Amino acid sequence: MDYSGYQCLRVSLRQGVAQVLLDNGPVNLLDKPLFKELLRLTDQLAADDRVRVVVLASANPDFFIAHFDVGLILRFPADPPAPDAPLSPFHRMAEAWRTMPKATIAVVEGRVGGGGSEIALSCDMRFALRGKAVFNQPEVALGILPGGSGTVRLGRLLGRGRALEVVLGCDDVDADLAEDWGWVNRTLDAEALWPHVDRLAARIASFPPHAVAAAKASVLHAEHGVVADLQAEAAAFQGTLAGPGTRDAMERFLAQGGQTPAGEGRLGALCGELHAADARGRASGA
Repeated sequence: MDYSGYQCLRVSLRQGVAQVLLDNGPVNLLDKPLFKELLRLTDQLAADDRVRVVVLASANPDFFIAHFDVGLILRFPADPPAPDAPLSPFHRMAEAWRTMPKATIAVVEGRVGGGGSEIALSCDMRFALRGKAVFNQPEVALGILPGGSGTVRLGRLLGRGRALEVVLGCDDVDADLAEDWGWVNRTLDAEALWPHVDRLAARIASFPPHAVAAAKASVLHAEHGVVADLQAEAAAFQGTLAGPGTRDAMERFLAQGGQTPAGEGRLGALCGELHAADARGRASGA
């Protein structure tokens, strides 16, 4: 299989390990071109018998993926899907990272939020750079919810209380706290991060692929009801799109610096500021 035809991704394959570098503008925004390429690449990697391990990382030292393009979300239809609707393209892609018969590893060295966080959450393992990696699910501040598998993944990884702190708080979580909470496997210093990931990927790739696939499938067997939960999440997400104030919140987010390096570099603070004036108004009217 040929991996040379991508514009937003850099793909290399060596000794069974496919390394994918995200490379899409100043904040690695998950816009339509990147999304379409990730859909195609995910299917290609899953079907390529030469690939035994996939390592997903970023060519941008400051951003893994900022989040899904809010401008695109503003154009989404608000009609809820049917209860038995097939998985959305985003959910299908996220599930492919979780279920493909090979190990998937996300290496987060900068900021990651929203849909980018959900892709990382869908990988089998996550490793973070100490002092630099930052995690955030900003959706509720924008009037929506994490609709790309975040509500399904976070509760299973972090537990109910911490998942709700992440989802409802929309605040930044640094790499050390992410490790403490189980969001990532390990947080490592710069000199240790890639040697650890490279060694682990090479070890897994050296083992019999049928055993790797069977072992992964057996571990995943314990995760019950994922597809049904994703379908419910999709319906809930669509329901928020027509909610009061949702469009205003997303437009305010973009106007106040969202999707720019400066705004995304302070995403947690920006989320807290979006409704500050409304909160002051309610308080003064009380």
